[in-house]
Amino acid sequence: MEQQLIQKAKNGDPKSLEMLYRHFYGYAMSIALRYSNSRDEACEIVNDSFMKVFDKIAQHEENSSFKAWFRRILVNTSIDYYRKNVKHYAAMDIEKADAESYEPEIISQLSKDDILDMLRSLPEMLRMVFNMYEIEGYAHNEIAEQLGIPASTSRTYLARAKQKLREKVLEINQIRDEGAVR
Repeated sequence: MEQQLIQKAKNGDPKSLEMLYRHFYGYAMSIALRYSNSRDEACEIVNDSFMKVFDKIAQHEENSSFKAWFRRILVNTSIDYYRKNVKHYAAMDIEKADAESYEPEIISQLSKDDILDMLRSLPEMLRMVFNMYEIEGYAHNEIAEQLGIPASTSRTYLARAKQKLREKVLEINQIRDEGAVR
């Protein structure tokens, strides 16, 4: 069914384009939310991505995964959005992060919303590098090329993002422990 929908969309059928949007909207939002500061930004990224998909849908090869192709567009649109708005984000100092120990059970107790909130709390550049490396599977040299930074800076940003996420996990655990004591 998905392939038929894509084929009709390639032929310019407006109803199929709308159905494609509805079918992949949740998937697109799940990716955009990881890269954005807010739901509004994520919506803008999703809509920009769909516009690119609709413009270039004829370029999608039938024997390749539409989801993977679309995901690449979403990630690139997120990066473009970041670049366009980088002047609005505060610059941050780069420092090495030391690993802290924590209980693995803490992570299993986190909800999807807890994790998204933790990702959103990261400074923009750290979130971009973390998402691209840990979730999308990019190598540091690819991240560096996409974001216009040295690969060593990408590695440092990743370490910093992980440190900040560890701190957030420990903070959430401490708050829950305090709530359980009361």
